Amino acid sequence: MNLIQKKPLTELGYHFIDTTWLPKGKDEYYLRDQQWGKHNIYRKLNAQEIEILVRNDNTSDDWNNIFVSNEFNPQLVQHCHFFGMVRIGKLEPYFLEFHNLRLPVGLYNSTICACDFGDNVVVHNVNFLSHYIIGNEVIIANVNEMATTDHSKFGNGIIKDGEQENIRIWLELCNENGGRSVMPFDGMLPGDAYLWTRNRDDDALQQQFKAFTEKQFDKKRGYYGKVGDRSVVKNCKIIKDVTIGTDAYLKGANKLKNLTINSMAGAASQIGEGCELVNGIIGYGCRVFYGVKAVRFVMASHSQLKYGARLINSYLGNNATISCCEVLNSLIFPAHEQHHNNSFLCAALIMGQSNMAAGATIGSNHNSRGADGEIIAGRGFWPGLCVSLKHNSKFASFTLISKGTYMQELHIPVPFSLILNSEHDNTLKIMPGYWFMHNMYALARNSWKYVDRDKRTDKTQEIEYDYLAPDSVEEMITSLPIMELATAKAWYAARGNTIEKLSEQALLQKGRELLLVHPDEVARLTILAENMENSHRRVQLLKVHKAYSLFRELIVLYGIRNILAHTDSTIHSFAALQTIGKSAKRSAWTNVGGQLMKADTLEDLKARIRKGKINSWAQVHEAYQEIGKQYAEDKLQHAVASMLYVQGLSPKDFTAERFAQNLQQSVSTMGWITACIHQSREKDYQNPYRNMAYESKEEMEAVIGKLEDNGFIQQTVAELKQYKKQVKNLQKDWAL
Repeated sequence: MNLIQKKPLTELGYHFIDTTWLPKGKDEYYLRDQQWGKHNIYRKLNAQEIEILVRNDNTSDDWNNIFVSNEFNPQLVQHCHFFGMVRIGKLEPYFLEFHNLRLPVGLYNSTICACDFGDNVVVHNVNFLSHYIIGNEVIIANVNEMATTDHSKFGNGIIKDGEQENIRIWLELCNENGGRSVMPFDGMLPGDAYLWTRNRDDDALQQQFKAFTEKQFDKKRGYYGKVGDRSVVKNCKIIKDVTIGTDAYLKGANKLKNLTINSMAGAASQIGEGCELVNGIIGYGCRVFYGVKAVRFVMASHSQLKYGARLINSYLGNNATISCCEVLNSLIFPAHEQHHNNSFLCAALIMGQSNMAAGATIGSNHNSRGADGEIIAGRGFWPGLCVSLKHNSKFASFTLISKGTYMQELHIPVPFSLILNSEHDNTLKIMPGYWFMHNMYALARNSWKYVDRDKRTDKTQEIEYDYLAPDSVEEMITSLPIMELATAKAWYAARGNTIEKLSEQALLQKGRELLLVHPDEVARLTILAENMENSHRRVQLLKVHKAYSLFRELIVLYGIRNILAHTDSTIHSFAALQTIGKSAKRSAWTNVGGQLMKADTLEDLKARIRKGKINSWAQVHEAYQEIGKQYAEDKLQHAVASMLYVQGLSPKDFTAERFAQNLQQSVSTMGWITACIHQSREKDYQNPYRNMAYESKEEMEAVIGKLEDNGFIQQTVAELKQYKKQVKNLQKDWAL
């Protein structure tokens, strides 16, 4: 039975806060007055103003509870019904126009209950507007219901005085069983969500995260919803317990409930037709359009949901876009793209710079016995058409997965790989370094475009977009012995020799020798990998002889590029570089919401949180900024150490002559990369099956543009010239 309460009309607009929860000596307006800050500039209506208001078919339960500014014009209030205390700012004979919507300033045909209005607002045809603070020059038109309750939390995972713990909103990220749940809060960064979802066995750390969130908001009842200056709300049905920043644009939404919509000039957020959003935080500069359904979610700044997308129990990182598809129980780092109606993402940690193809089913329960599995994918994850993966699976950075159903769990530690399910010979095939060999254009362009499209106004976390970075380079270095060991085993197996008496070190040495000295011989081997799929079938590594040398070359390039980036600031001579080489050390790195951190830096951060030296989310964010300021130096140390390691050099062996060789090698590698970028794009122009869609070359160029006019390719050519010049100048300055 519906519980419909019948109360005296005289109570409508009053007793917003039950006396049980009112502090001693406070009235029901004390929080409202704190929020508004302008409550003392209003006066009561005079007799003439009341007369005009009544003549204009306005009513009030008590005209003494209507307060106005000195510039109030009663002629601009018509056919309205007021209940409770209402304060109205300046009303002048103007009309406001936004996107061709033109409406006169004033309050018209609306029921208004205990609200405050700024100057020159437009309120037209609002059936019920209750307990809101409306800023200056706001337009609200054709809204069925816009109300705030005394226990509003505006999407934050908190509870108010007198509420039970079981009503708290949690986001069940990364795992459907709720074991990695976090409490959402306004201002939550991808790194916050990551830290909270990990370390689940660390009770002290977990309790601190919960305490930070609780402390960020008080438990008092009675906060009003707000609509910031210049925001426009039109043709919406239900808006309940929603606070809205400045310059926002809401049009045609079906239901918005328990939300914070951050918005400001220069980073305005928009919500469009048919959307239903419940229990969420929407960051600055977000776009939500056309039938989107989102429940229990956080959208970081400048992210987008479009065309019927469904986002449930998920965190969407900055500058990410999800269209048409369904995403559940996932933590997604910045720069994620998912555009296809039939793609599905569930119970996953996706570490950014990722792209989901049509038909991809990542984490479906249909290929698992339970709902407690997870997918973990490093940066640059790209499952291709109709890929189906099984929990639990884990992928290194920049993994491309070819079309197919992968029936077993996968653990792919080799970055930049193509994964292929070869059904005709029942083999899982892995091509390390695929991107470098076959699609350098896409790899390089993606790194560039993510930087170019990073619209964040708040860059608290320094997000790494380069494909050669500490995380991917560490994975490349880890992959080298995997390839060495597999190569040695394949070589002995081809000769019918047993390896039981050979140590792992001996096998690694043999594999290294084969890959460095006899790559042609390696190319003829069938090289098998171990522990990459939970099955008994073969797992074959392809083109290992090419990938191995490429990884080594690129690690040297990574080192040289980072050295060159510091020659104008901290490294002024080869002696200074040698000093860095003596102290430089490699270590594990972690992707914390798109921001890369050394493992020991991350452990120090967690220790400071655990011990109370960091005691709020604001201080956690300050720590991110401190770590970000140190990142370039940490990256340099890692780059130098990695370059020396991959060449088997000690700091003592790192001579000026060897450095000069590395410089020349890096120029050669950069030249090769530039040529590969051009060649991988050129294939699209030379492929006869691509050309057959056009009647002539001229038509093709009219449709897709000329190859020689490609701006990104032109940019890479210019960068190569600049790089060569920089190396030449350094050799001259350092007398190398």
